[in-house]
Amino acid sequence: MENLVSSLFCFAGVGVFFLLLFLATAVRIVQEYERGVIFRLGRLIGAKGPGLFLLIPFIDRMIKVDLRVVTLDVPSQEAITKDNVTLKVNAVVYFKVFIPEAAVVQIEDYRRATWQIAQTTLRNVIGQSELDELLAHREKVNNQLQQIIDEQTEPWGIKVTLVEVKDVELPSTMQRAMAKQAEAEREKRAKIIHAAGEFEASKQLAAAAHIISSQSSTLQLRYLQTLTEIAVEKNSTIIFPVPIDIFQAFLKNSADEQPPAVKAGAESS
Repeated sequence: MENLVSSLFCFAGVGVFFLLLFLATAVRIVQEYERGVIFRLGRLIGAKGPGLFLLIPFIDRMIKVDLRVVTLDVPSQEAITKDNVTLKVNAVVYFKVFIPEAAVVQIEDYRRATWQIAQTTLRNVIGQSELDELLAHREKVNNQLQQIIDEQTEPWGIKVTLVEVKDVELPSTMQRAMAKQAEAEREKRAKIIHAAGEFEASKQLAAAAHIISSQSSTLQLRYLQTLTEIAVEKNSTIIFPVPIDIFQAFLKNSADEQPPAVKAGAESS
């Protein structure tokens, strides 16, 4: 009797072991952001998930594929622009898998393949763009990169959502040349603004001169205003502008009071 009980316990233990082994190999859990691509005897069955489902042990094989957006950092690429400027550019690529079956069947490693294509495309686009376009119209370059990479990765079930050029590293000689160009542009704008100010001032002065010439008393008022402005400062010397017409009467009187001999000598000389 004891042998029978021990045999039953032994069979029960073996059954529990095989049951646990079956559950371990058959039960699969896939997260919300994943899909399980199932192969049965080497043939593609499809993608399942999310949630819990069963596989046939030793017959079915499952590969999990992440559907979340992947951030791919493209290292600095040295390239020559269309206007023969050597620079280094790095970028970041955002993509995700939208067809899990194609991402597993059509390509061996879709992450590495997308990384390699991003590097090649970045160098090609930089070679077809000018430096000014790359610096001033970076959004256009980003859209062009996204379109090219997305077209190449679409057969693999990959969707490129965004491509951004992060940094453009220029050689030191080009940086100095661009700094000189920017300084010359600022000087040009300053001279134009100064010339425009002089032109406006000349028009105002011409209008003021026309008003002053029409009224003789206006000039005297202007003299007094000048004195008022000078008196505000702590100056020890005051320059008082006097019209020369005031001294003409004194000069005429002094000439009339001279003796005739002096006048004759002055006239002979």
